[in-house]
Amino acid sequence: MAVQTVASSTGATGSAATPDVDLGPAAALSCRECGHRVPLGPVFACQECFGPLEIAYDFSSYGAEELRRRIEAGPANIWRYAPLLPVPADVAGKPNLNPGWTPLVKADNLARELGVTGGLFVKDDSGNPTHSFKDRVVAQALEAARAFGFTTLSCSSTGNLAGAVGAAAARAGFRSCVFIPHDLEQGKVVMAAVYGGELVGIEGNYDDVNRFCSELIGDPAGEGWGFVNVNLRPYYAEGSKTLAYEICEQLGWRLPDQIVVPIASGSQLTKIDKGLRELIELGLVEDRPYKIFGAQAAGCSPVSAAFKAGHDVVRPQKPDTIAKSLAIGNPADGPYVLDIARRTGGAVEDVTDEQVVDAIRLLARTEGIFAETAGGVTVGVTRKLVDSGLLDPSLTTVVLNTGDGLKTLDAVAGTGLTATIRPNLDSFREAGLA
Repeated sequence: MAVQTVASSTGATGSAATPDVDLGPAAALSCRECGHRVPLGPVFACQECFGPLEIAYDFSSYGAEELRRRIEAGPANIWRYAPLLPVPADVAGKPNLNPGWTPLVKADNLARELGVTGGLFVKDDSGNPTHSFKDRVVAQALEAARAFGFTTLSCSSTGNLAGAVGAAAARAGFRSCVFIPHDLEQGKVVMAAVYGGELVGIEGNYDDVNRFCSELIGDPAGEGWGFVNVNLRPYYAEGSKTLAYEICEQLGWRLPDQIVVPIASGSQLTKIDKGLRELIELGLVEDRPYKIFGAQAAGCSPVSAAFKAGHDVVRPQKPDTIAKSLAIGNPADGPYVLDIARRTGGAVEDVTDEQVVDAIRLLARTEGIFAETAGGVTVGVTRKLVDSGLLDPSLTTVVLNTGDGLKTLDAVAGTGLTATIRPNLDSFREAGLA
């Protein structure tokens, strides 16, 4: 069965197009707004309407049973899904961090706390090589950078992506130079810098950093640079589909009824939806309804605000939240998130910083998973959705934890010793610990 099959792109326009590049089943770039197609290349905006480009595939030669067997026989990382990704067939043999195949944790203790009876799972992506889901998307972008002949890997980042790019570049032998807001959490700064690439702080927030990177791409100083989330964004974004693939395979090749996803740019949520739809159309899972919910921090909640107001346009906000990895005030995929939440019967909700911290501690206390602030946002929003009746507690629900709590220790800095005692039993009893 074919999914997003496109005709040959021979003769399509686009100055940066590279029609001879081998990226497996990827057939062309297609505009999400007007449908205009161009050959594969390091371009991210449509020349006809300036809409965003994404990968279009030709899956017409795949049969469901053969494809399922091929996937299940593959490596325990994202390259088991290489037949569904914009990568060459020999990708698994190239130097790469090989992220993915992270645990889907059945969270019965958390379920009892939240009142979820239909089965609650945490997709814990903190175990990737640099301890966030960003390793998935960077792995895809790295293969595109190789194919297009780039020599420097770069990005604009709220923290996790900077570390993922630095590590992937080091492993693959690329130069890296990444740009971050100057006031990120120190743990993320150290993790991004330790890989030996260049780390540049920009005075301003993430949106300022991203604008600067867009300018650098058009300057001679940026020649030979692959910005994973700018000129390589169509390829980079596809890495998030592997979360959808893994969740369904780990559930026994079935769709979750409900999934709660954190929103920064919104790309992760839109690509998870794309991945679920591909699995349905390929016959790898049964076609049945599912709901997708988006989670934001109240201090940066432009998509949540638009959803609640019934708007189709997302009005930018100035971020002010401890959840800095989600602090994108002008999310590129915001309008598409609104479409998906409404189409699937989901919603977009937000929680305060205090609720984020409470949720981090709740997840750690109930399931032994220490989430960074983005995970606190997702768990906190899940609790709020259950309490409000928007999320059905009788259905199978998957919650995403996209990063390790060691990256955002300041958020729970008040956590410490239960007691300090003398090294004897009397002191132990006096402390009320017996």
